[in-house]
Amino acid sequence: MSDTSEQITLGGGCFWCTEAIFEQLKGIGQVTSGYAGGSVKNPTYAQVSSGRTGHAEVIDITFDPGQISLHDLLIIFFTLHDPTSKNRQGADIGPQYRSAIFYRTPKQKQAAEQAIAEITTQQVWPNPLVTTLEPLTAFYPADDYHQRYYAENQGNSYCQVVIEPKIATLRAKFLDKLNI
Repeated sequence: MSDTSEQITLGGGCFWCTEAIFEQLKGIGQVTSGYAGGSVKNPTYAQVSSGRTGHAEVIDITFDPGQISLHDLLIIFFTLHDPTSKNRQGADIGPQYRSAIFYRTPKQKQAAEQAIAEITTQQVWPNPLVTTLEPLTAFYPADDYHQRYYAENQGNSYCQVVIEPKIATLRAKFLDKLNI
């Protein structure tokens, strides 16, 4: 990564799914699964899974804006999860699965607002977006067994049924952004 690397934290449901997508993109230095947006310091997976801590499952992405723009990352984010479903992604239900962008700077918030307006104008989704924009106050990495989950468990039925269709969509719509 270059000296101009940036970070953005995104919640698009289960962090295993979003991590698998963003790890495949050009310009990505690191993707870390974890938690943001809650009231408990250093929460455990069990605590977050209860839906009572206020945290969302998120990925923290370090990227090189010279190789992939924040705008591109946000468009991919909005395309590969359902940003119209409040506190839910597929069978995963609860506030920990909300669609959220945790911004670090006013510039990131503005970029997120612009991406939301673009996705809305283009009517990518038939229903209104419910993605929250929240200032990042803390990020807590998840346990090691959650990191690179798809890469380490591709034979797992969850990976095959839930993650692989998202990766197929990524390849079909954003081939030029892939690190291949």
